[in-house]
Amino acid sequence: MAESKANRRISISEMSKWDGNWELIDGIPYNMTPAPSTAHQHVVGELFFALRTHFLGDRCSVFVSPYDVQIDETNEYTIVQPDISVFCNPDQIGEKRAKGAPDLIIEVLSPATALKDRNQKFNLYERTGVGEYWLVDPLNRTIEVYGLADDKYRKRQVFGHEDTLSSFTFSELAIELNGVFVD
Repeated sequence: MAESKANRRISISEMSKWDGNWELIDGIPYNMTPAPSTAHQHVVGELFFALRTHFLGDRCSVFVSPYDVQIDETNEYTIVQPDISVFCNPDQIGEKRAKGAPDLIIEVLSPATALKDRNQKFNLYERTGVGEYWLVDPLNRTIEVYGLADDKYRKRQVFGHEDTLSSFTFSELAIELNGVFVD
């Protein structure tokens, strides 16, 4: 485990020498090593499958964590591993990481990550221009969909386990949620 001095930002290059999976948000490291729950993995798998099926043959690529995303390629202090990310610009995809804001990011909430996903990541994704952000709550079986409008996220809708999710960014994307959540 790495140690850092108080009030000292960690860079991506420093963090890359550490063991385990880490995220950096504005130079603050977050350990991503704890194993996700079965419900978390089920939801990620179902959403990845739905998105991969939807974008099959399309120019968009779907990635599942752990996959590094350096949202602002000029920022050496922020790199994240969203549960799912969708990139429609192939120039953003590198050999070891993606650079630039994805068109869509999905984070599945867990007790260990919910506050970070709702606060630090929400603000990060909003300010860096991630077009759409989904917050998935497996416990309550809901998905909150946010889309950028005038550089701010606006809540579009909260979808429940019996709904059909519709995307703000991808107008033809519709996902039946009845099979996404574990009963």
